[in-house]
Amino acid sequence: MTVLIAGGGIGGLTLALSLHQIGVPAKVFESVPALRPLGVGINVLPHAVRELIELGLLDKLDAAAVRTKELAYFSKHGKPIWSEPRGLEAGYRWPQFSVHRGTLHQILLDAADERLGRENILTSHHLSGWTETSNGVRAEFIDKATGKPAGRYDGALLIAADGIHSAVREKLYPQEGPPIWNGRILWRGITASDAFLSGRTMIMAGHEVLKFVCYCISKEPDASGKFQINWVAERHMPPTYQWRREDYNRTAKLDEFLPWFKDWKFGWLDVPGLIRDCPHAYEYPLVDRDPIPQWTFGKVTLMGDAAHPMYPIGSNGASQAILDARVITREILAHGATSAALLAYEAERRPATTELVMLNRRNGPEQVMQLVEERAPDGFNLVTDVLSLKELEDIAANYKRVAGFQVEALNAKPPIVVMPAPSHLSSVG
Repeated sequence: MTVLIAGGGIGGLTLALSLHQIGVPAKVFESVPALRPLGVGINVLPHAVRELIELGLLDKLDAAAVRTKELAYFSKHGKPIWSEPRGLEAGYRWPQFSVHRGTLHQILLDAADERLGRENILTSHHLSGWTETSNGVRAEFIDKATGKPAGRYDGALLIAADGIHSAVREKLYPQEGPPIWNGRILWRGITASDAFLSGRTMIMAGHEVLKFVCYCISKEPDASGKFQINWVAERHMPPTYQWRREDYNRTAKLDEFLPWFKDWKFGWLDVPGLIRDCPHAYEYPLVDRDPIPQWTFGKVTLMGDAAHPMYPIGSNGASQAILDARVITREILAHGATSAALLAYEAERRPATTELVMLNRRNGPEQVMQLVEERAPDGFNLVTDVLSLKELEDIAANYKRVAGFQVEALNAKPPIVVMPAPSHLSSVG
């Protein structure tokens, strides 16, 4: 029987494609009237890229995304703290990709259109409720724009891939309230500019209170020789600051945050220039939610940001949603489209992502920048005068362990979804 997926983002579409891969029909429901490529840049880590390659999407990714070469941390003065190779350069069997979120979403949507058929990707369908039936679940939807009923659908399972403001999670945890804001604001944009360092370097500069991240998301320059540079400026606001909480994703006013970065000219990167030349930037609160004790309720479960919304630290949000989708698929292959499959998925993924949510609250691998700021706020000559090499290596290695992308372990790990003999596919579910 069909698996119903609430949410047509990166996680929901990856799940739909994965289920199609094993012969299980899926139907995707999205609240918005049209699925359009939105957002700014993201990184997809090797453990998640591996899963997209298993879905036959490598050529599309390679055509549109940048193979990230290295990740480098710098002080607020532009002095190097730590750098490490990424993707193939780090020894992984799979690359890391820097890509526009909308581009990745479009790649997944095009593949879902082709493989599942557009009739199985329904827009203007906002989940309003569900009931369990004798052989599955019946989900009811409304058109959120009009409030009118949009139909009811029967399926074997209901998977909530509907993001940090999940309608399913809200019904399962009605007392939870809004996402938790920690006092930090992100300003994000994309600027046409010169390449920097290797051209495939992702950089992070600053410290916990004031930080700047940027990386290239275009493979080729435009007619003027410029590349699309994705950037994120972040500020931890003082306790007295009153954030405009009603504006979750508003157009940013550059003059509100540019002054904090006016002196961040590093020679190899002009931070105020990137901000100033951006045609359109967005403001976001840095939010997450507390881990919850249960994702699965009968024939219903949560995945992606609906299950474990986390700070965008360590480039893990989209990657973890992709891993969720593949583990759900593996367990449906093993147990059929049953509650047992959902419980097995949760048993693996909930502890792993809970640890990651909490580690991201402690700044994840970016803690090296904060330690440098605390120990040498006025600058340094050599970072090893401030932080030992062992401290640097331990912080980086621990994050890879928690996030599940240690090089040797990942390279040796079998695929999450092992395709069975063709005769078995038709019997799943």
